[in-house]
Amino acid sequence: MIRAKIWFRCAAMHDPTTPIIVKPAVIGWEAKERDVDLTIERAFKGDELVLRMKGWVTVDVKKVVEVVKKHGYLKVLDERELVVEIETERDYEELEKELQENFKDQLNLERI
Repeated sequence: MIRAKIWFRCAAMHDPTTPIIVKPAVIGWEAKERDVDLTIERAFKGDELVLRMKGWVTVDVKKVVEVVKKHGYLKVLDERELVVEIETERDYEELEKELQENFKDQLNLERI
C-alpha cells in the first residue's frame, strides 16, 4: 500500500495546499411539529473533502476525484489528513502521469 499527500494549487495565494479536517461536521435535525434534540458528528470522506475545495483551488475538483478513483482512492487518515491510497507502484506511477497530463503543476502527490 502506497500513501501520498495530495497538494492543490491555492486559487488565492498560488502556493501548494491540502485540506485537513479541523473539526467534524455537526449534523442536526429540525422537525415541524416537535423539538429534536439530537446531533451527530461526522468527518468528511476523502472524495467529499476534495469536492468541498471547489473554488478554493485552481483545478476542477470533480476531475481530480475521477482521475484518482481510476488508480486508487482518497481517504481521510487519522480523521484529519487527506491522502491518496494506491495498491501498487505501477498504479502510483500511472496516477502521477495522469495527474501531470491533466493538471500540470497545479496538483501533485508527495509520498508519506
